[in-house]
Amino acid sequence: MSPTFSKSYTRRHFLGGVTATSLAFTLLPSRVWGANDRLRIAGVGVGGKGSSDIDQAGNLGDVVALCDCDDTMLKPKTAKWGGAKAYHDFRRMFDEMAGKIDAVTISTPDHNHALAAALAMQRGMHVYIQKPMTHDVWEARWLRDLARKHKVVTQMGNQGTAEDGLRAGVEAIRAGAIGNVREVHVWTNRPVWPQAPKVTSRPKDTPPVPATLHWDEFLGTAPERPYNPAYHPFNWRGWWDYGTGALGDMACHTANLPFMALDLDAPTRVEADCETPNPETYPGWATVTYRFPARGNRGPVKFVWYEGQLPGGIKNLPGLQYFYGEKPTDSGSLMIGDKGVMYSPSDYGASWKLLPEDRFKGWVAPAPTLARNGKGDQGMKNEWVAAIKGGPKPFSNFEYAAPLTEAMLLGNVAIRSGIPLDWDGPNFRLLGRSKEAEHLLRRQYRKGWKA
Repeated sequence: MSPTFSKSYTRRHFLGGVTATSLAFTLLPSRVWGANDRLRIAGVGVGGKGSSDIDQAGNLGDVVALCDCDDTMLKPKTAKWGGAKAYHDFRRMFDEMAGKIDAVTISTPDHNHALAAALAMQRGMHVYIQKPMTHDVWEARWLRDLARKHKVVTQMGNQGTAEDGLRAGVEAIRAGAIGNVREVHVWTNRPVWPQAPKVTSRPKDTPPVPATLHWDEFLGTAPERPYNPAYHPFNWRGWWDYGTGALGDMACHTANLPFMALDLDAPTRVEADCETPNPETYPGWATVTYRFPARGNRGPVKFVWYEGQLPGGIKNLPGLQYFYGEKPTDSGSLMIGDKGVMYSPSDYGASWKLLPEDRFKGWVAPAPTLARNGKGDQGMKNEWVAAIKGGPKPFSNFEYAAPLTEAMLLGNVAIRSGIPLDWDGPNFRLLGRSKEAEHLLRRQYRKGWKA
């Protein structure tokens, strides 16, 4: 497999211009919108996180269509958004509503993200998609290129991006607060759903599909298998066919601050140490080490991801020496520089401190260079809709979100293959022995579920 993709751009090319004073929009919108014009918005996946996504988008336009494979999630939303047409299959919705939808939120299980987004963008719809942007590495590059081709406005839902604290942290790192950053450590409290070591094989029982669930639409792009409540509505995250495990679920949040601050893009090497993989579920623990090459004025960066519990029930964490006496939180990140450490004790990078604290007494934050939002998850939708109407590009648009997703999901390829990956990001290819893992970069979609 050797797909051809268009040229990659640096994150600073797309984020560096989003400042408090320079708010130029780089893509030409497919339609010119007035400030008071109302978008026609659809939601694909409207239960769970999708519930708040469509509600928040609906605060900024008219909800005209709703799609979910489960009536227990769909019916409350159709009751709330009276007049919205209801669907179980997003393919049918996009076909029947073509020309009647301007923008769509996508909050399905991970395995159906990319196809729904591709079909929407091919029809000129602007896309807000939940993290992780895609299930597969290849899909992230594909969606980025489709967004460029169709000139639509995109945003990935890693809501910490809207936090003023994260943007201030990016400014501090770029201003040299802790000097040259050589290492990053990121950890999570996930998994919090069933997977290895307790679940390593498919359930053998095949209960009837609930009358409220449209199982074929849940499966979507994934291979055929019988219904079981082990997969729906939440526990799909731990299964290779549907979810992206702890790394996919949380890295687009918890790695966001260092990824943006350090202008990271494609790693050149990714290797994983983990519980022995099984063919059905993600492992109970994994430590993934990425090597990012020098770029611009910064040197190379070693980036380490920690998930799960080690044998004996010990939480998988960075070395305590990096915390300077601080107690490690359940999730967070550390950037290690030659002048000190930036420690963020949260998933979203919204708060952080410089360590050791006595070294930074009297430290003064640099003047803001990035526009402020400060409205969290609703702020992500505000940014997206403002961009559709000609405003500044969203911070987590696909030019930024695709490389972040692509890099993090390479960790799952390293976990599953059991071999170190040598990655040529600009040419989208694995090198040397790691070519053995090439088939894990892209799934084959089920018949009937293709763009």
